[in-house]
Amino acid sequence: MSIRDVYIVDAVRTPIGKFGGALSGVRPDDLAAHVVRALVDRTPELDPARIDDVYFGDANGAGEDNRDVARMAVLLAGLPVSVPGVTVNRLCGSGLEAVIQAARAIALGDASVAVAGGVESMTRAPWVVQKPERAYPATHQQMWSTALGWRMTNPRMPQEWAVSLGEGAELIADKYGIDREAQDAFALESHRKAAAAWAAGRFDGEVVPLDGIDLVRDECIREGSTPESLAKLKPVFRPDGTVTAANASPLNDGAAALLLVDEAGLRATGREPLARIRASAVTGVEPQLFGLGPVEAVQRALDKAGRGFGDLTTFELNEAFAAQALGCFAGWPELDPAVVNPLGGAIALGHPLGASGARLAGSAAHQLAAAGSGTAVAALCIGVGQGIALVLER
Repeated sequence: MSIRDVYIVDAVRTPIGKFGGALSGVRPDDLAAHVVRALVDRTPELDPARIDDVYFGDANGAGEDNRDVARMAVLLAGLPVSVPGVTVNRLCGSGLEAVIQAARAIALGDASVAVAGGVESMTRAPWVVQKPERAYPATHQQMWSTALGWRMTNPRMPQEWAVSLGEGAELIADKYGIDREAQDAFALESHRKAAAAWAAGRFDGEVVPLDGIDLVRDECIREGSTPESLAKLKPVFRPDGTVTAANASPLNDGAAALLLVDEAGLRATGREPLARIRASAVTGVEPQLFGLGPVEAVQRALDKAGRGFGDLTTFELNEAFAAQALGCFAGWPELDPAVVNPLGGAIALGHPLGASGARLAGSAAHQLAAAGSGTAVAALCIGVGQGIALVLER
């Protein structure tokens, strides 16, 4: 059986809203429907009925994104009811997992045209209460927020694995001696690059604002931040720690989607592709060191593609925490940090969990198209100890 080439024809995303911000009144299934509809509208030559499947990543799925948000997005976007949809969950890597699964289906000949993306509304993620084990409990039941982190943790899980995400970042800072100043400097650079990218119009070709919502650019960029203002913030996870709200990604709302095709699908779109998918990889690490998950995943994906760090035109690495990103750099001595997140990263742009992987892949594809040629990587760390990576070429 021959393996087909898989192309990214287009990629769109919403502006990313802050927690309780401009997108807080928008349901996640409506966010997902918006990017699906925008993607289809931007390729009028393609009959939507030709879409073989829609893959969407979603990390929570406990609220309005329940019951297969990918299928809900298809219906709410007005696509033909014949177009199916499947929702996948690899936590923070869900959006990139959706892209990889869609690409795999096309490569194997199970599909010719697919939409892949991700969505998350961390604002609207509900509180949940576990159903009582017996009728009429005499005691109160614990309530958990589903916006982020562990909940209803199995007591058999070793305690050292079930630490908070922020404590995991502190452990990486300890492991590599990454001090507060280095983390704050990394965060400032993320904001500087993001603000410059917006000012230069670098996101104009991919961001599709929602009608009636007063948000046209990412809501968490802090252009006025200084080393002095960041130094005033208190550590969040340890009294004497290094991780603060400023050198970690915020809680966010948003969605992203990509159009993937084979050669026949490409002809049907009448468009030139942004990039071609070359390879992918997923790996596992100790859960408390989840932030280091991309280290081996990226190396494996590059090996599969027959490429090295010196070949990279751009590298979209999700910035869950500055300490986490800097810890990954320590595992890639051949990497030139200058190619990483040239348009800013999640610390500034935001990290709507299920959408982030699709955002990274889409941004990397647009950057390759702008460059005219090259190799790109999109990668994320994943809570509970995983890493995921995708290699693109043009």
